Amino acid sequence: MTYPPGRPQPHPARRPRGPGPRLSVGFVLTRRFTLCAFANFVDVLRLAADEGDRSRPILCDWAIVSDRMDVITSSCGVGVQPHERLGDPARFDYIAVIGGLTDGIDHVSPAYRQYLQRASQVGVPLIGICSGAFVLHRAGLLDGYKCCVSWFHHADFLEQFEGLQPVSDRIFIVDRDRLTCSGGASSAHLAAYLVEKHIGRAHASKSLHIMIIDDALQGEKPQPGIPLNLKTGDPVVRRALLIMQQHIDTPPPISAIASRMGTSKRQLERHFRAALDISPQAAFLDIRLSLAHHLVLTSGKTISAIAVECGFCDSSHLSRMFRRRFGTTPHQARVRPEADPS
Repeated sequence: MTYPPGRPQPHPARRPRGPGPRLSVGFVLTRRFTLCAFANFVDVLRLAADEGDRSRPILCDWAIVSDRMDVITSSCGVGVQPHERLGDPARFDYIAVIGGLTDGIDHVSPAYRQYLQRASQVGVPLIGICSGAFVLHRAGLLDGYKCCVSWFHHADFLEQFEGLQPVSDRIFIVDRDRLTCSGGASSAHLAAYLVEKHIGRAHASKSLHIMIIDDALQGEKPQPGIPLNLKTGDPVVRRALLIMQQHIDTPPPISAIASRMGTSKRQLERHFRAALDISPQAAFLDIRLSLAHHLVLTSGKTISAIAVECGFCDSSHLSRMFRRRFGTTPHQARVRPEADPS
């Protein structure tokens, strides 16, 4: 994969190269970490590590490091047994912190923070995956760096880390010796980026193809979450907008959103009017239409499929609302993609 000139690149591998693996990664798993983010990353390493499907750690190796060696339970309830205790971080080329539910990062032990700080001191590049970036920042290891977080956690990050501007419109960011990604499928693409850098493009492509991922994506690829233009400092409105983003395909009534938040529909409407000068219904429709516009221009999905995914009754319903919002139909926008969604 090719990156633009001047783009920050990862810190070069520190360990002297002998006959062993060319890429070594140590994993720190937080309590209630996201299993898919970890699995996607480590499976790219596994599939790139050997010929065929024998999965021997010949070209890559990895280990889960822990302070107490207890089973670490993921957010879905599956437990993972660490391989070894915290030791010398310099034995790895990278240390990756896999986050997950944000309440899990509140229980990261001082031993982990000291380990990560020691890794930074000896020049080991650090990776923050999903809310793993939160852990790095709390350890004082993201000051002065660009940081990628999931659009899902963007508001949480801003609330917890005043003064830091996270980026939530890319799948991963490489800024010198800090690599951060939004989690989920983007973990596979960040791992493939490292495999290509240290082992070669063919091995990175092989891993992704076996995982039924067509092509490696560059870090600048937008996250699939909706770019939210409805910005406000009102925490009530921000929470409501996040709930809307999470239920696009089956839009709940505004009264149900208000009830879930412990407020009334009328109170929620007042917050939206004061913060955005629109109703919650109008904001929800704008979010759904923004996603529909994005899918029309960037995906090969049928208009009917996009209508279902964005919570519209059918393609005719989507077309009517789409024309009202953008001045053109989805079919016309696909033929003339220069249509401005703003």
